[in-house]
Amino acid sequence: MRTIDPALQAHFDEGATTLCHCWQLVRRDGVVLGFTDHDRSLSFDGGVFEPASGVNGAAISSSADLAVDNSEFEGALDSEKISASDLIAGRYDGARIDIWRVNWADVSQRLLLKKVVIGEVRRVGDKFTAELRGLAHVLDQTSGRVYQRQCDAIVGDHRCGVDLSSPAFKSIGTVTAVVDEQRFIVDGLDGFADGWFVHGVLQWQSGANAGQRAHIKTQNGGAIDLWLPAGSDINIGDQFDITAGCDKAANTCTEKFSNLINFRGFHLMPGNDFAVSYPLRGESNDGGQR
Repeated sequence: MRTIDPALQAHFDEGATTLCHCWQLVRRDGVVLGFTDHDRSLSFDGGVFEPASGVNGAAISSSADLAVDNSEFEGALDSEKISASDLIAGRYDGARIDIWRVNWADVSQRLLLKKVVIGEVRRVGDKFTAELRGLAHVLDQTSGRVYQRQCDAIVGDHRCGVDLSSPAFKSIGTVTAVVDEQRFIVDGLDGFADGWFVHGVLQWQSGANAGQRAHIKTQNGGAIDLWLPAGSDINIGDQFDITAGCDKAANTCTEKFSNLINFRGFHLMPGNDFAVSYPLRGESNDGGQR
């Protein structure tokens, strides 16, 4: 049961109230931002909540069971606080938001409504919408291993064991031409087969995206297409490191990485056809191994 400060409860009971919402956003890199739907800045607990941020929140949906609570966080990308490049770069993914109900005439009278995290972020033109997920969403996440054909390791991690620093799986490249915010032509991939770096990771070493990582959708010779647009403009001369990718299939693990001994899937598991099969006259139905 939630306990409400007696002074705030008395304010609720007055009928005519001076209430607003405040949101404190804490990114995983430690950056803290504060927003409010009031018309002037508010401060409490060492945080500053600014009104001129172009940000607002939708109604909060909550339930008494274990269903995932949800809401939305909307805003404009012309704000100095939130930029399109930061959203695309994933700097707000998984950020924590504390939602407060505050008496703006006396900020000591406030109530913490909910703690949520940012889920899916959608961008449309100069606006963005961020999905807010209640802490119960963690219960929907897969825990442990899954019985499946594909490998559940990440290529290069301690369970996989592949050394991605090997020259066979890593290269250094430079952008030589730009098609758009996702596609560009590079130099430095000579000697690698088409598709060798598909599902791999590209890490920018210079340019406006320096320090950011991107996942590769397609790679045909020196033509690269990313799954998502880069956070900032890609320019000729930008340098990057690139590592080979894996589609998590047993054949790829064997033929590309010679690493079947560390394959973390179950590629010999029976398929759906076997699961729904039944004995047929004329077949060898002796109960032996199939």
